[in-house]
Amino acid sequence: MFSVLGLIFSLMVIMYLAYKGYSTIITAPLVALLTIIITTGFGSHLMANYTEVYMVGFANFIKSYFPLFMTGAIFAKLMEEANYAKSIAYFITNKLGKNKAVLAVVLSGAFLTYGGVSLFVVAFILYPIASMLFKEAQIPKRLIPGSIALGAFTFTMTAMPGSPEIQNVIPIKYFGTDTFAAPLIGILASALMLTLGMLWLTRRVKSAQKNKEGYGDHNDEFIEEDYSTLPHIAKAVTPILIIFVTNLFFSKVFYENVDGSYLNDFNTTLSNVSGVWSVIIALVLADIFILLTNYKKIKNLKSVLDIGVSNSFKPLLNSSAIVGYGSVIKSLAAFTTIQAFIFGLSSNPIISEALSVNLICGLTASASGGLGISLDALAPTYLQMSDALNISPEILHRVASLSCGGLDTLPHNGAVITTLAICGLTHKEAYKDIFVTSVVIPIFTTAVVVVLLSLKFAI
Repeated sequence: MFSVLGLIFSLMVIMYLAYKGYSTIITAPLVALLTIIITTGFGSHLMANYTEVYMVGFANFIKSYFPLFMTGAIFAKLMEEANYAKSIAYFITNKLGKNKAVLAVVLSGAFLTYGGVSLFVVAFILYPIASMLFKEAQIPKRLIPGSIALGAFTFTMTAMPGSPEIQNVIPIKYFGTDTFAAPLIGILASALMLTLGMLWLTRRVKSAQKNKEGYGDHNDEFIEEDYSTLPHIAKAVTPILIIFVTNLFFSKVFYENVDGSYLNDFNTTLSNVSGVWSVIIALVLADIFILLTNYKKIKNLKSVLDIGVSNSFKPLLNSSAIVGYGSVIKSLAAFTTIQAFIFGLSSNPIISEALSVNLICGLTASASGGLGISLDALAPTYLQMSDALNISPEILHRVASLSCGGLDTLPHNGAVITTLAICGLTHKEAYKDIFVTSVVIPIFTTAVVVVLLSLKFAI
């Protein structure tokens, strides 16, 4: 019991430090080693656990996902540099108008993140446009972060089939699926999250208007831009279409007809890597398209590429640090007790997976890191359990992705802190709407999906 309490204590420590803004790259290994001392004593082999357990988990995550993070970050930077992202955001907001300012921000964020643009980039792009729209429509500024969160942190991240976001890619390695796994479930979940999120935000707008709150007293500095010089919308959306079509082709056509027996020499199978390969190829082709069509506009290509690569490092290393921490936790005898507790909650693999992924993502404040920890430890067991019940690995994939997008956006989450900082607002002013749109509604949606699936399989 003492060792289990030690594990729980370590999770609370890493959560507290993340909330205080300390980098998980530093805190994760330190807390992992502290956990070893608490649970096994000072006689444990700390350096061996650091280099042979923590760093192995850390390095394996980088090995699997560095190409994806790098190509995705370069894509986001190129979309920003070519003004494609801004063109898309402006086109949507301009067409919908100030009367639908909230919907315009949500849809802009959703379209950009579904196209592979980093949610951090999306927040930077959307805030200036959203602030002008909200001020013109006299909608409180405090609702901007919640609108950005609904569009960028929810259904396009975890539910939409084909999304290249890392939270939809990680399960591929464990279940031999692709980003289009369980499409009907994904579309249903997306529709539910978007509808409920818009209902909540619309209600909040009406309440504020009834109280004549207005935009609020904020010293925002608006920079007038000539939006007429932005690229045509058809050109701006082409890279996103390239990603979708290429990903779909390689996932569902090309690799389905390729003999992958040669991969036995690499100790893997085609089903374990083809999904990730499809996304990487799609992102690379989109990057090449932007470069070829903007070679005159992008003056300093070396600088742009350097920035794009650099932008991939921090999120990659943060996620890797959390996964390394999870590798240490998983190696401890006390984890067996926690694992038994998780499985004891339900013999239904769908329920058990949803609970375990959500809890670990919440405690680590990382959707990708928590998802990696959960599936690395529990995916083989879930596959065995689901096989006995004739549950498709695609369903496990979609439930895992959905579940990582719930408790991950608690107050200490990096994306939450960054978005609030960009908007110049505090947790007290704006976190309530982030919490409802990116925590409460996604968890409710996941619960609905889990119930429907449990009824279908009569578990």
